Amino acid sequence: MDGTRGSGDGPVTVHDVAVAAGVSRQTVSNVVNAPERVSPATRQRVRAAIDELGYQPNRAARALRAHASRLIGYRIRPNRPDALAAILDRFLHAFAEAARDLDHHLLLFAAAEADEVAACGRLLRGGAVDGFVLTDLDYRDRRPAAIAALGAPFASFGRTGDEFVWVDVDNAAGTERATEHLVAAGHRRIGYVGVPAGDRIGDDRESGWRTAMRRHDLDERLARHAADSIEAGMRAGGELLDAAEPPTAIVAATDVFAVGVLRAAGQRGLRVGPDLAVCGFDDTPTADVLGLTSVRQPVEEVARAMMAVLAPRLPGAPAELPPPPTTRLFVPDLVVRDSTS
Repeated sequence: MDGTRGSGDGPVTVHDVAVAAGVSRQTVSNVVNAPERVSPATRQRVRAAIDELGYQPNRAARALRAHASRLIGYRIRPNRPDALAAILDRFLHAFAEAARDLDHHLLLFAAAEADEVAACGRLLRGGAVDGFVLTDLDYRDRRPAAIAALGAPFASFGRTGDEFVWVDVDNAAGTERATEHLVAAGHRRIGYVGVPAGDRIGDDRESGWRTAMRRHDLDERLARHAADSIEAGMRAGGELLDAAEPPTAIVAATDVFAVGVLRAAGQRGLRVGPDLAVCGFDDTPTADVLGLTSVRQPVEEVARAMMAVLAPRLPGAPAELPPPPTTRLFVPDLVVRDSTS
């Protein structure tokens, strides 16, 4: 039975919503099940009527009809002690909203890294989920091929190769933009603090810095590598600042590294901005509080794009939908603050 609150003694029905919104019952059904088929104005009017009447579709009945759970699985990662409001928090919130707009929801599950694929298989076989969303993709990541072998639809936040569906941010473009910003401000000795080679995201971010440095024939030896932590960023930044010819600006591969560099500068009596320019990456809330210039990933757009490419591949998707794109690459923005003034 549909609905939770009736007009009179009965439950609210699709007919009640259609009358209130001045549309057909099919239009109401489309708004609930395939909102991309309805114009934004009509969709807004129908949703307003749904909210006003308190209409609740019978999810269980629809799931049985479509042979779908309308749930998308995501393995949650362990918390890092020194993480600064992880970027994935923003992504998950945005993805949950994008999924909800298409009448799907996230199912969060915990599993050891080595057991993630097996856990996905158990959820899929048990009918708990229709597909998956993957993050933290790295070189030779076995998860995309393994989950594809399960027969499960999925989309990845991170490049996986053209045979799979992915959406990503151009990390190299982000650090290149940050470096060009510093060059335009007059800096010629620009250091870099990032993770050691072998990490896909880290390698991309360093390559963006190197591309800009080569474009202006600047010294690329001003790079230091360490594990991504505030303490490591402080040590790496200190090494650069204690050099015979220290940099006047530093690009950090993460805001975590950047906070470490800020501390190293403070220990040496340097004023961030006038004496040393610092750029971070990820634009965490901490960056805003500290006045740190940082590269902002458009994770809300990434999340919506991922749901858009995943939805047509899920069970119960309208067959007449056009084939979605398999890849999307977004260019990040640079948020300029006092640390590079």
